[in-house]
Amino acid sequence: MTTRLQIGSGPETIRVLKAALSDGLLPDTYVSAGSLVHMEAVSGGLTDAVDEDSPLPVSASTINPAGLAGLLAQHAYVYRIKTRKDDKGNPDTYEDEVTPPRDALSSVLAGKTWPGVAPLRGIIGAPVLRRDGTLLQAPGYDPATGFYLASKVALPPVPDAPTREQVAEARRFLLGAFLRDFPWSSPADRANYIALLATPVLRHYTRSLTPFGLIDATMPASGKSILTAGPGMLYGQRMMPWVDSDEELRKSITAVLADQVGVVIWDNVPEGGVIDSAILAQLVTNTVWSDRQLGASRNIATINDRLWMATGNNLQVGGDMASRTVRVHLDPNMPHPELRDQEAFGIPYLDQWITEPANQMTVLWHVLILVLDWTRNGAPRAAGLTMRQFTPWAQALGGFLAWHDIHGFLTNAAEVRGIDEDETRWRAFLTTWHERHGGKAMTAADLRRDAEPMHLGSDVNDPWDGQFITTTAGRLPNPLQLGRLLTGQAGRWRGEHVIRAGKHERGNRAVFWVERHEG
Repeated sequence: MTTRLQIGSGPETIRVLKAALSDGLLPDTYVSAGSLVHMEAVSGGLTDAVDEDSPLPVSASTINPAGLAGLLAQHAYVYRIKTRKDDKGNPDTYEDEVTPPRDALSSVLAGKTWPGVAPLRGIIGAPVLRRDGTLLQAPGYDPATGFYLASKVALPPVPDAPTREQVAEARRFLLGAFLRDFPWSSPADRANYIALLATPVLRHYTRSLTPFGLIDATMPASGKSILTAGPGMLYGQRMMPWVDSDEELRKSITAVLADQVGVVIWDNVPEGGVIDSAILAQLVTNTVWSDRQLGASRNIATINDRLWMATGNNLQVGGDMASRTVRVHLDPNMPHPELRDQEAFGIPYLDQWITEPANQMTVLWHVLILVLDWTRNGAPRAAGLTMRQFTPWAQALGGFLAWHDIHGFLTNAAEVRGIDEDETRWRAFLTTWHERHGGKAMTAADLRRDAEPMHLGSDVNDPWDGQFITTTAGRLPNPLQLGRLLTGQAGRWRGEHVIRAGKHERGNRAVFWVERHEG
């Protein structure tokens, strides 16, 4: 039955509408950050390629005055009492259905307090584990978590206690079919990928930050896009081009956090590219992303509950990203991976297979079976694993993998440090510095002069053989820039060498020298 709302003057209209909205007048309406939002189906969101955006089927739209007018017309009968004269000239009252004035609608929505409206924490595209270990799998709003489940794929109910046969089949399918034919560089790469695949299901349960996922390969056509499509198509994905500018990266992160997707992928980073960004390092170590709203002067804060990933060939990491990245490396060890016999694979033509919703359901079903088998048995952790801010994540996922006899998780951490472009540059610089000058204290100006190329006739000789540290633009720094670089590295060990800083004997300049660990 349609709700009847009688309105009158401006103040009366505001009071009536505010009370009705707080009492749950509009279905599928929630409050998020003080604003009313309404769930809407998203049209045209299907994708048939692994490297395209794959949005969730619903979206939470902030209700504006025009939107509220439309929702009231759909779900309520809003009227005013009016008077007119009948045929005999006597006053006659009647109901006149109206759209409330825009200024009244704006005043109603201006409030931030909605005591009777359920809070919306986020929209998820696949079942997740609640804090108490139970599985949120019923579509729609879940009062216990504040999540709205808008499944990417239709799942039959997943049993709370999977049978032995179901668990064995899940392992057989995931390890013996779905992931069988990828050219993993090592067991660590397969284990790391399964951890990333299960992360969106377990993130709320583990209450932990999630590291950055890097999926790269030695050659094109090795299967990187299929691997990112695993979590991307199950939980909703957004594909973005990589940008080298921190400012542009910040803007793209802020923009994509407005989308309801579980996975964000920077696809096809240029070959040999370096993932080195202070903005990205900040992103993966903060549960809330705060930034200036695009096109406005006010700041917004958004819960950072995404899985962030990048793909490319022969990628490197730099700066703080080396210790914040989980790497999945593929190495087909052949000149033309695209010519492998697809018919002989555990799942032929997997790049096409994974785009089918029924097949996505199969993958997700088996992942959830393994997760619930782990939690039913006490969710054992891998107590010895540490990973800086991500230790709770590492211990939970490490325990999950160990329970299912999937070994090698995070054992390629040394290799990730090995592709740390920043570490490699500084290590080579300090090693060459110590070879040339031992522990001699030098000013930044003296050190910079030492790097000047020597001209021998028509030949130019670089005394540092290309190992002198450079700016981000690839140029030799001037003495002031070099002094700042050295000050920022003082006390940080790079392999067996460390920069030390002190005062010049005249007291008005800084000096620097390199010490070597003799242990």
